Amino acid sequence: MSASFRSCGRLLDSQACQLSLAKVKQRSRIVAAAGFNRAAVQGVQYTNPMGVHSLVFVGDWTEVSARAAATGAQAAGFDLLELAAFNADRVDVEMTKQVFAEHSLQPACSLGLSPEADINSADKDVVARGAAELDRALTFAAGIGARHLRGVLYSALAKYPGPPSREGRANAIAEICKLADKAADKGVKVSLEVVNRQGLYETNLLNTAAQAMEFLADANHPNIFVHLDTYHLNVEEVSLVQAVRLCGDRLGYMHIGESHRGYLGSGSVDYGSLFRALADIKYSGPITFESFSSAVVSPNLSNNLCVWRNLWSDSGDLSAHAHTYIDAMWRAALVAARQA
Repeated sequence: MSASFRSCGRLLDSQACQLSLAKVKQRSRIVAAAGFNRAAVQGVQYTNPMGVHSLVFVGDWTEVSARAAATGAQAAGFDLLELAAFNADRVDVEMTKQVFAEHSLQPACSLGLSPEADINSADKDVVARGAAELDRALTFAAGIGARHLRGVLYSALAKYPGPPSREGRANAIAEICKLADKAADKGVKVSLEVVNRQGLYETNLLNTAAQAMEFLADANHPNIFVHLDTYHLNVEEVSLVQAVRLCGDRLGYMHIGESHRGYLGSGSVDYGSLFRALADIKYSGPITFESFSSAVVSPNLSNNLCVWRNLWSDSGDLSAHAHTYIDAMWRAALVAARQA
């Protein structure tokens, strides 16, 4: 790993002034590389919540883990923390609300269904279990004050033996519409994540932005949006820019992840074009960093997501670099859009 990816130091053990200085220096390098004047970029303001997934810090959600994740997110400069809503009825809502409030963080929730509780199924019993799981996740999300419920809400987060069936897709649309109705009443936006079909995991239903937009058109519901993720886009799409522009104002949530799930800027994702496309469509939703490593193990997700490689071991350094990188690239893209 190059020195530039280590410039922010070990955040959780550093002083605030050291962190600020490191971020300023790193942001200046990123902005300079993008070809923009630092003063012009620094003057840009935006309202997008900058988020990070809790799996950057912890693999479960006990009170100890929740506080560790919130402390790490806050130290790195993020204002939103995303957590997976698996077994949501067993998670302490009041504790979670208190931790978020103490760290001045916005919550967001994610979920991927299991094969046993899959609304993208022709089996009514399986669909019913999936609908119940979605309801539990929504109740939890609303209970902790989250305004976003996103992820693979429409199918199992698993490898399918074949393409989607017409009946399964119809069931998924019907159940997501029901979820969106309930979510709207609670002030929660529902965003469906587009994920790749490669390897050992993900889905057979929404693998591209075009498929997601077709799903939204058939659902015809004002509270259903698309959730894009650069890691998945980099696998499936011909163009990240085209995918973003196709979604336009139906893009409700954005995940930023490198092609190998590690440090941003060290893989093959074209972030310059991606952020410029987001600026062009005037994207106003959350921009959330997601990264996985075997250094942080989740009982629910690590094997499902094939997180078997140790891509990083220092959550503080990784998250600080990510915040600085995203902030600088987003500011530069906003300047470019205004100057066009």
